[in-house]
Amino acid sequence: MSDTINSAPAEESEELEKRLTKRDLVKTYLIWQFFSHSNYNYERLQATAFAHSMTPAIKRLYGGDEEQTRQALKRHLVFFNTSPDFGAVIHGVTLAMEEQKANGKPVPDDAINSMKTGLMGPLAGVGDTIGQGIMVPLFLALGISITGLKAGAEQDLADLNGNPLGAILYVILITAFVLGVTWVAMSQGYRRGRSAVTEVFKSGLMDRVILGAGVLGNMVLGGLAASFVKLYVGASITVGETHLRLQQDVFDHIMPGLLPLALVLLTWWLLTRGWHPIKLLVIYVVVCILGAIPFMGPAPQYVTDACGSSILQPYAPCAAPTGDDAGSGK
Repeated sequence: MSDTINSAPAEESEELEKRLTKRDLVKTYLIWQFFSHSNYNYERLQATAFAHSMTPAIKRLYGGDEEQTRQALKRHLVFFNTSPDFGAVIHGVTLAMEEQKANGKPVPDDAINSMKTGLMGPLAGVGDTIGQGIMVPLFLALGISITGLKAGAEQDLADLNGNPLGAILYVILITAFVLGVTWVAMSQGYRRGRSAVTEVFKSGLMDRVILGAGVLGNMVLGGLAASFVKLYVGASITVGETHLRLQQDVFDHIMPGLLPLALVLLTWWLLTRGWHPIKLLVIYVVVCILGAIPFMGPAPQYVTDACGSSILQPYAPCAAPTGDDAGSGK
């Protein structure tokens, strides 16, 4: 650009050279970060929020020309929808293209809209996979573990306590992740332009990142399933003079946690076969209700009572029967 305007007068050079400042980038970043879904609608989804976030740059580049300002806002009101964090790459590239256009470069409106349309889908997929599918469950698992609460453990509800640092840590981590990713994505998009984004996708780097994040996510979900999916069989049988509790004397001896693992694998298998999650949820609720009916003996009075009067033990691991409990089946 400087080679082409060396012979021009200084006044004309200053008039043609329009540059965005870091303050403009920060304003665009903050507006998009906090208002990306402020006017989310079925007609254009995030279009008005995108145009809103472009206003600091448009004022800087076209502030003296009302018609160009109007046209710039109008071209950013087309349909737009992507990940609010990783999708900020598009904002950075758009800022760079608007800057070039304001300085007289041949950047047609269709080129800007085509870039936005071409990148918003892939970046939305990356953002949903890494952000919502991996990082949110990972931070939640970490926060829940710090609270000190244990699903299925026998606890006096009146004395139930937890460490609030778990919730606080989750809020801090997820906020830092979202704010950091959005800023890095937008600033890199502005500095490196559209070519850098396309090169990343062509190189297969993003596929490797998604694969690694998927492996990490499976490990996190596996840990969550082992900690929070509880399934106990409360029934017991008598063979001759031997009283067998199915949970402790049979299933736990085969493999502790066998039934929860089987339930998770069954759920996964059914989902891969096209079963709707709501249908599975309704079935599980019905099974839990029927399994908790105490038709095998006296109904428990407290959630920590010894199991044996229902098929499923919904609250805590089966307690060892003592005295007359073994004979009554409680």
